[in-house]
Amino acid sequence: MTQRTGHILAVDDDDRLRDLLKRYLTREGHDVTVAKDAAGARKMMSTMAFDLVILDVMMPGEDGLSLLKYMRDQKSETPVILLTARGLPAERIEGLKLGADDYLPKPFEPEELALRITSVLK
Repeated sequence: MTQRTGHILAVDDDDRLRDLLKRYLTREGHDVTVAKDAAGARKMMSTMAFDLVILDVMMPGEDGLSLLKYMRDQKSETPVILLTARGLPAERIEGLKLGADDYLPKPFEPEELALRITSVLK
């Protein structure tokens, strides 16, 4: 039996990527909840506790950086890993300055994400 290692909220507007994250990270031993946008993520965060949030930067409506800023303004210490197709150094720096714990450009290898999650959750 796989040992559960943490409850993760994965927020991404891409249905295929959300499904991949849920399936892969569940196989890696995590409990995974998904949201398709920032509004859904806010709702879930108000009713559930998460050990880590994986957050897409570019989403329609409220983007991931705005949601991250909101989380940090609310004094949330939940670790956040940002995922984005925008990989310019200035964009990565912006996310890290807002309080992200790690930043992974898309496309990425699921195994690399799993290793980064393990590192952040230590």
